[in-house]
Amino acid sequence: MIDLHSHLLPGVDDGARTIERAVAVLGAMASAGITGICLTPHLTATEAEAGVPPSHDEAFRLLVASAPAAPMLYRGAEVMLDRPLGRAAAANPAVRLGDSRYILVEFPRLVAAATVSHALAHIGSLGLVPVLAHPERYASCTVEAVRRWRAFGAVMQVDATTLLVPRRRGERARQLVAEGLADILAADNHGDDRQLQTGRAMLEEHGGREQAELLTERNPAAILADQAVDAVPPIVFRVSVLERLRRLWHMAGEDA
Repeated sequence: MIDLHSHLLPGVDDGARTIERAVAVLGAMASAGITGICLTPHLTATEAEAGVPPSHDEAFRLLVASAPAAPMLYRGAEVMLDRPLGRAAAANPAVRLGDSRYILVEFPRLVAAATVSHALAHIGSLGLVPVLAHPERYASCTVEAVRRWRAFGAVMQVDATTLLVPRRRGERARQLVAEGLADILAADNHGDDRQLQTGRAMLEEHGGREQAELLTERNPAAILADQAVDAVPPIVFRVSVLERLRRLWHMAGEDA
């Protein structure tokens, strides 16, 4: 499996704080079957105009030296579009996923659907392919909106662990996968225990082995190879399993 969204570059954002924690999480990921991971620290579009901060380069060198048995490490960034992506940022391969044409982007949670559409279209006009991080987080995320966003050439990255969340965000994530509108899964690990395998196991429990392979192996590999992703077939989630998730969530709330 390949995870294209993580915050394991130590000490540079709100992810792994120390090199020791980053190495420990990478080891756990390797044990869970992750063979490649892209380090995508937060950057704003404004910051990306100046390129990758030197502190990121130093943290990467330290991580590579400290984790020789880790999965293959790739570099990139998660770019918050606080402004339209500039040409200088678009021309810099260091902010893209593994030096490909694909760039991981995000928005504030209350962003309007039309704003997302305009921004994704703009990125496409720069010759890049936007990968929209966790679309299920945005209040404007609907099946219709995501169809429009994909029509601009955008790739949808759903958070793997959110598939098991009973709340509205989890419902949106499952709906996107059920409709065949998700292109890849990623853990969005911040130095914690979020794992890509969590979402994959859920899909396989629902009979979605083909979907799981596309979302966690084949499509992430295609992105790193700068190739087009394959369509992911829809999947039917069994109601009984989703009801069990809701009950577990309710019980956890009572125990808190």
